[in-house]
Amino acid sequence: MTRSAGPETELRHGVLGTGAITYYVVSAAAPLMIMAGLAPFALLAGGIGAAAAYPAAGVVLAVFAVGFTTMSRYVTRPGAFYTYVTRGLGRPAGVAAAVLALMSYNALQIGMYGLLGAATRSTVDSLTGVDLPWPVYAMAGIAIVWYAGFHSVEFGAKVLGVLLLAETAVLVVLSAAVLLDGGAHGLGAEPFAPSNVLDSGTSAALPFAFAAFIGFESTVLYRAEARDPRRTIPRATFAAVGFLGIFYGFVVWMIVQAYGPGEIVAAIAGDPEGLFFGATTTYLGSWAADVMHVLIVTSLIASLLAFHNAINRYSLAISRDGLLPARLGATHPRTGSPYRAGAVQTLLSVLVVGAFALTDADPTTQLLIWVNTPGLVGLILLQVMVAVAIPLFFRRVSHREGTVRTLWAPGLAALLLAVALYLVIDKATLLTNASPRVNATIIGIVPVVLVAGFALAAWLRRARPQVYERFGQDDADPADPADPAAAMPETTR
Repeated sequence: MTRSAGPETELRHGVLGTGAITYYVVSAAAPLMIMAGLAPFALLAGGIGAAAAYPAAGVVLAVFAVGFTTMSRYVTRPGAFYTYVTRGLGRPAGVAAAVLALMSYNALQIGMYGLLGAATRSTVDSLTGVDLPWPVYAMAGIAIVWYAGFHSVEFGAKVLGVLLLAETAVLVVLSAAVLLDGGAHGLGAEPFAPSNVLDSGTSAALPFAFAAFIGFESTVLYRAEARDPRRTIPRATFAAVGFLGIFYGFVVWMIVQAYGPGEIVAAIAGDPEGLFFGATTTYLGSWAADVMHVLIVTSLIASLLAFHNAINRYSLAISRDGLLPARLGATHPRTGSPYRAGAVQTLLSVLVVGAFALTDADPTTQLLIWVNTPGLVGLILLQVMVAVAIPLFFRRVSHREGTVRTLWAPGLAALLLAVALYLVIDKATLLTNASPRVNATIIGIVPVVLVAGFALAAWLRRARPQVYERFGQDDADPADPADPAAAMPETTR
């Protein structure tokens, strides 16, 4: 058992067992149909070479995962990114990373309720003729996500698994239909031609590509609920990244073939939201387009649930480290879920969504994009910090890992992710469609949160030294999995 301060704060260890890898993968892959909503904008921004941006992002994150999963064997604390940053870069950076992670995950999850409200309103209206305001559907989605999250990770795994299979099936069937029919003008590999891949415009698609992978790092958040995390975490991480990179690239390639490389951009400019629906109607029929409408809604719910569970476990870990009230570290005696953290996160979602609804804001261009953008920037920055922390961590502990895993791979990942972060910020207008002043305000949230985190660390060190000293630390020093006796003490500033 993993214990914290009270009798009702036990997290069920081993609850997922060998099924953990399934939940990890479906959690990371939950936004499959959301890719259908973002891919048109990636193609519009980057041209047909955008199809290559998805596997390229997958390669970068796979390089990152080499060091990330290696370090996961030595760090047993289930705090994910902020724990890794703490162990490599020190407690001040770790506290800042914890605050940044909470902001980023909450921003990504809460902003998506705008897309859920808009997509559900459109779907219900097109299928039944009933037209209700988007906040009605957004609030209903908040209630569904809270209920599913409350009924433990096992319940969530079943829900996510069913939705993932349905989402994957419709995209596979559409892609197969285009492939068998030969597309609009015959199949070709133009999206992957060097002239298109290396075109400067392709870099504009990278923000959308990296956004499609957000959540793959959640593998380590469920460490306490897996029976054999040293095996399931690496397997699940590489399975998720590999599957998503290949599948996203293939589907976008097929959608290009469905319209034709020369016509795809014009088709998107006319109706970006209807790109996949139009192809589905042409190659499968209107019935399949109706199914896709429904699956976009279920995909959004699945993604929101995955983020909700990740946020709850971040909150649980951070509360046990002393940054949040200890009561948030409680898990339900029957379901084993961090129900108090879930209730707080749900309340925050209601408040933010309600505020946007009261101001008559647009659910997608404002609630979704404006709230999501700092979350995306924050998570990529966290990945950069983790990549830098990995080599520093392995300099402090005894281990038998090679330099490829502990130095070269994380070093290369830090460089590539820093480039990706620059591109996301530089191409922010493509994400927000807002003025430079609005973009500066939105993205400026990230450094403000980071500075606030460092200030909190300084206060903790002075006012609550015991909390500061134990922050982000395992119960015992890390041990070399191949030789536990070889472990050496490591210090964190």
